[in-house]
Amino acid sequence: MEIPYTVVARRDTGVWNAKVGIWLFLASEVMLFGGLFSAYVFLRLDAGPGDWPHGVLNVPVGTFNTAILIISSVTVVLAWAALKMRQFTRYRIYMAITILCGVVFLVVKLGYEWPQKYVHFGARIKESELAKYEKYLGNQHLLAEGFAPRKEITGHLHNPQALHDPNIKEYEIALDPVNADPTNKKMDRPHFFYVPPTEKIGIVEKADVEYANMFLPKHSSYFATYFTITGLHGAHVLAGVLVFCYMLLPASTRLYRQNPEHLANRVEVAGLFWHFVDLIWIFVFPLFYLL
Repeated sequence: MEIPYTVVARRDTGVWNAKVGIWLFLASEVMLFGGLFSAYVFLRLDAGPGDWPHGVLNVPVGTFNTAILIISSVTVVLAWAALKMRQFTRYRIYMAITILCGVVFLVVKLGYEWPQKYVHFGARIKESELAKYEKYLGNQHLLAEGFAPRKEITGHLHNPQALHDPNIKEYEIALDPVNADPTNKKMDRPHFFYVPPTEKIGIVEKADVEYANMFLPKHSSYFATYFTITGLHGAHVLAGVLVFCYMLLPASTRLYRQNPEHLANRVEVAGLFWHFVDLIWIFVFPLFYLL
């Protein structure tokens, strides 16, 4: 039994079935990500001065991943256009490039960006003890310059056992440059390029800390929303890559020989999903990396 309207447009909608389905699916995706982005915005607006992290993500890496996804959006369109012109070899080349771009994005995100957060540490100081750590925070300088105060000391934790051992009364932190030299005007705003922690060790007493942890989802609302949204987006990227891989299998080659327009329609539907995934990242990048 042949499924109707896989190539020919329906009379009531003017498009074929799969295209109707993908637009309905993308409408539900808009509501999903729209809710998540709205939650992020309201959490940030409700945060007090100095409570919301800034400059903790690697902007050049995020820029690189943005470029990778934009390139993949172009190549998937070129793959669809090649099918329309019945250039199957060129289609396979462009589709392979699209898959490669998706894999590179995931490797950078899961193999480089996320692991950096697992080993980076932040200790939020109690409001009553901020003056005690002025040499690491530089809040008098910041207030004079009209900036929000710092409330967290960050870097690499030299004694990670301190997180779980109640007998250890202090954290030893290889300070980030912003805490190692807090009155330097170059530290007043986040850096574009990643700057690694220094060799300067800062001592923070546990009794003075409101909470302390690695940059994991439980660290703060910022990282909770960051990992939720980028993780969900990464799952969509993986889904798109798997669909594109299927379209390079021998089954798709047989479909092309039987009905090339049917395969072109499938690629168009998958491409619409891929463009949506790229569009989501266009919102993620400025919200988390730049603002």
